[in-house]
Amino acid sequence: MRLTPRSDTPRTSGLGISRRQFLKRSGATTGGLAAAGFMGAPMMQRADAAEKTAVSDAPVETKRTVCSHCSVGCGVYAEVQEGVWTKQEPAFDHPINRGAHCAKGASLRQHGHSTRRLKYPMKLVGGEWQRLSWEEAIEQIGNKVLELTEAHGPDSIYWLGSAKFNNEQAYLMRKFAALAGTNNTDHQARICHSTTVAGVANTWGYGAMTNSLNDIQHSKSIMFIGSNPTEAHPVAMQHILLAKEKSQAQIIVVDPRFTRTAAKADSYVRLRPGSDVAFIWGLLWHIFENGWEDQEYIDQRVYAMDEVRAEVAQFPPDVVENITGVPEAAMRDTAKRLADNRPGCVVWCMGGTQHTTGNNNTRAYCILELALGNIGKSGGGANIFRGHDNVQGATDLGLMSHSLPGYYGLSEGAWKHWARVWNLDYEWLKGRFDQAEYVDGQPMYSSGITVSRWIDGVLEQEEDISQRTRLKAMFYWGHAVNSQTRGPEMQKAMQQLEMMVIVDPYPTVAGVMHDRQDGVFLLPAATQFETTGSVTATNRSIQWRDQVIEPLFESKPDHEIMYLLARKLGFGDELVKNFQMNGDEPLIEDITREFNAGMWTVGYTGQSPERLKAHQQNWHTFSFRDLRAEGGPADGDYYGLPWPCWGTAEMGHPGTPILYDTSKKVSEGGLTFRARFGIERNGENILADGSFSDGSELEDGYPEFTDAMLKDLGWWDDLTEAEKAEAEGKNWKTDLSGGIQRVAIAHECSPFGNAKARCNVWTFPDPIPKHREPLYTSRRDLVADYPTWDDVASHYRLPTLYKTIQEKDVTGEYPIILTSGRLVEYEGGGEETRSMSWLAELQQEMFVEINPALANDLAIAEGDMVWVEGAEGGRVKVKALVTPRVAREVVFMPFHFGGMFQGESLHDRYPEGSAPYVLGEAANTATTYGYDSVTQMQETKCTLCRIEKAS
Repeated sequence: MRLTPRSDTPRTSGLGISRRQFLKRSGATTGGLAAAGFMGAPMMQRADAAEKTAVSDAPVETKRTVCSHCSVGCGVYAEVQEGVWTKQEPAFDHPINRGAHCAKGASLRQHGHSTRRLKYPMKLVGGEWQRLSWEEAIEQIGNKVLELTEAHGPDSIYWLGSAKFNNEQAYLMRKFAALAGTNNTDHQARICHSTTVAGVANTWGYGAMTNSLNDIQHSKSIMFIGSNPTEAHPVAMQHILLAKEKSQAQIIVVDPRFTRTAAKADSYVRLRPGSDVAFIWGLLWHIFENGWEDQEYIDQRVYAMDEVRAEVAQFPPDVVENITGVPEAAMRDTAKRLADNRPGCVVWCMGGTQHTTGNNNTRAYCILELALGNIGKSGGGANIFRGHDNVQGATDLGLMSHSLPGYYGLSEGAWKHWARVWNLDYEWLKGRFDQAEYVDGQPMYSSGITVSRWIDGVLEQEEDISQRTRLKAMFYWGHAVNSQTRGPEMQKAMQQLEMMVIVDPYPTVAGVMHDRQDGVFLLPAATQFETTGSVTATNRSIQWRDQVIEPLFESKPDHEIMYLLARKLGFGDELVKNFQMNGDEPLIEDITREFNAGMWTVGYTGQSPERLKAHQQNWHTFSFRDLRAEGGPADGDYYGLPWPCWGTAEMGHPGTPILYDTSKKVSEGGLTFRARFGIERNGENILADGSFSDGSELEDGYPEFTDAMLKDLGWWDDLTEAEKAEAEGKNWKTDLSGGIQRVAIAHECSPFGNAKARCNVWTFPDPIPKHREPLYTSRRDLVADYPTWDDVASHYRLPTLYKTIQEKDVTGEYPIILTSGRLVEYEGGGEETRSMSWLAELQQEMFVEINPALANDLAIAEGDMVWVEGAEGGRVKVKALVTPRVAREVVFMPFHFGGMFQGESLHDRYPEGSAPYVLGEAANTATTYGYDSVTQMQETKCTLCRIEKAS
């Protein structure tokens, strides 16, 4: 049966919210897309490619792949006949999802065959889309890049990458930008978890989830703060509910909104948006007051908790209730649940990260877990659920404006390390960059503009930007621009660019919201089901994907497009120097081997393609309880070799399932806290005190391993002669032989040392996290006591405003707090998922949730069309959903919609046949300015708005 929509006309009437009563009242359940014969067979039946009388008898190939939506990492069996993807099943034997799927995962097959995809390269000419050949597209785009580079320098081009790349493509994109001579590259982690990475890495060493979804089954308490896994990470809920059922875990949800996760909780705490630090300090006030902290753990493994005590003393219950809105009884109850039910974990997502104070929030969550002694223990941990399927991997692989792969940074030593790995001359590489000196330093060694601020990279005055000129061209490569704030200013920035290039399986909102007549290119990228490679789940496990089908239409894999552009720009040979080529496509496995050769810092070195494929082919051998293989070819390994997987693949390290777990030997997946910040601070020891990993020959704290340290310990001769030659003058991060790591682990020591976690991050604007009021706060009475920072002249090459904005009181005109979040049916910017008929049927319209009391105050009824106008003037026209899920002073909008802009449909601007089935206003058209003080994370969870009924 052919799936035929009624028309390409966007739906602008009829309620389509996938909340059953809302749907029933609207009549959409009988008059929506399904009424047009849109759905075909029931969702869980076999999807046949032909009538039953003509079913193919061709052989069925079963491919193993991984869902391309969120970062849970669900395994999928895909059945293919004669090159056609005919059926999918959730993998019943996969160690993470064990046969479970969510709505998005169940739609994957349609993603692989969607008729809404881009079919061939296109160019906008006089407001009309014209078809191009790949040769024409690469030639024209390349010529413009060369022209702009010659006139304005390499920093005038922005290479915006993607968390939808596999690891190999993310790595190659960062290498591509380096060879193009710029650090102006980034991906979605900047606007979802950059504050996590900065906050967590600067607390104990690595900025990633410490435990795993499976390990949550062992938790005695789980506190979700700014996290709604029932909708954002649905399959993760099976592990959470198992913890509740089998471990009697206390589930606590802290959120401004009563979510579907809150409905499963033992305790729900409603929090005022933007008050996370005050809330955590309120919990710690009760913990310290009652002596519930783990003092022995703190003494041995934590630095500067006494400074936290001094800050927490300023947050007694009455102060906390005034700031957060949470009464003393609820605060004490929450603190006692956490204290009485250990080990416990804290789970957070973008509700905690997307704030101007995001790094303060994430560090506060970590400090709470340190005070309770929950880090490095099964059932404990800081469990950060990532969003996109490879946002963890793309971050690890260095697709960021402030670092090279493996978090090496941008120092001269980091560049020399990667030049060695790439087998390129360092001086040649240095010559690719603009040689000028700017406020932030030489461009090669200074962080580039972030994706969160590319708008300002176009709109700011050139004298205020720390590079030669404004941005002149943008490559949006697998990126949804509607997931970024300040929509109206974004449109202005798009109009000022000389060229826009969208590389994606779908045209995306970027292809239509610009309101341009020319200078826009669309390049059809293949999906992750049309290539192969590895992807890193939220728990740091690395999984291999089979190629399910050949690239559809004229699409090409991302790494092939990168090579074609690099060849045109004059550095194609250097980009693929170490890779076998299949025509114009680099061999994926060779890219894996190259980053294996260089990423010693985070232990991406032991996961060879061969080991990853062995894990993929033996899902059934890994335990659902702890991810460890029980027999089989990977016996003793942890599934996906979660990093750090130390040393070379030949060394056979099993991976690290729980970070900082001293109860295990390092050789068996144990770890200490990383000695990343020196050995003392103000004369005080910051190495571990009497704490060490099981079996360690060094029974106290110690610094990171270097060649000199091996010699001092008398372990130098444990190296082979070849290892000695390479390790001389190196450390555990730069020794390409892996010998230093091998010898350290042979003595059961962590290569990165054994230190205390630190509560004081002395390099950050707030060394001890502080509560600071949001830039757009409705509580003007709190600003004097909890002000934001002063404006910053240059941060990531751009001026950043704080006090200038907060000093303007707009509450008279914009009195309502606006926050945003996810829905289970759609993902990210939504262009892909809104182009899938199965999902489009479930969720047909954009909406705003309004408390009944506020709705009555505004004379708004459920189902009314309303204008939501943000404090900077951006406005969206959406449907009102009246619900007590939100507080009286707060409204909520999902951020997955696009294709409407301030009341206007952009449907006809899409290339013919490529508009998503569902269009809607982007919530971020109404969101406002605001960026984290460390990472430039955007503020989406706390701004101000007003609402009025649309005429």
